[in-house]
Amino acid sequence: MLLTKKAHYAIQALVDLSAHSLGKPVPLKEIARREGIPLPYLEQLFFRLKKGLLVTAVRGPGGGYLLARPGSEIRISDIVATVEEPLRPVACRDERKECDRDIRCAAHGVWQDLGARIASFLDGITLEELARQRPEGAEGAATGRPPQPIQGVSHRAVRLPGS
Repeated sequence: MLLTKKAHYAIQALVDLSAHSLGKPVPLKEIARREGIPLPYLEQLFFRLKKGLLVTAVRGPGGGYLLARPGSEIRISDIVATVEEPLRPVACRDERKECDRDIRCAAHGVWQDLGARIASFLDGITLEELARQRPEGAEGAATGRPPQPIQGVSHRAVRLPGS
């Protein structure tokens, strides 16, 4: 399974926003420049992120975007769910997480478990944790402190039964 650029860019942009806002709105063109994301694409993403109540817009001079709630309350799963179609490990699983076949295949339980583990994994990581993990020297590492690794995130693995 592969997440699209929508999810990748949305997460990247919100990490940037988290690191740069410091309580003040951040213009999308600044995020686009720093992160190398085309501005029109970023505008579409932020329309979805605003609709999903993850960001708020501030109009006028000095305007831009702010996180709608603290980064510690925004889960990566929230971001992915806002900009992506429902995640499914295989095509035969529909949006309700039910099998669409009359007769279940032998691997049904594996796909069900994989979907649950992916969801749990993404739900266990917050935007704040990713923002703290920004590489040292990354433009906008706002705190001046070295990045703190997310407890086990870079080494987390989705383990399947029997592995």
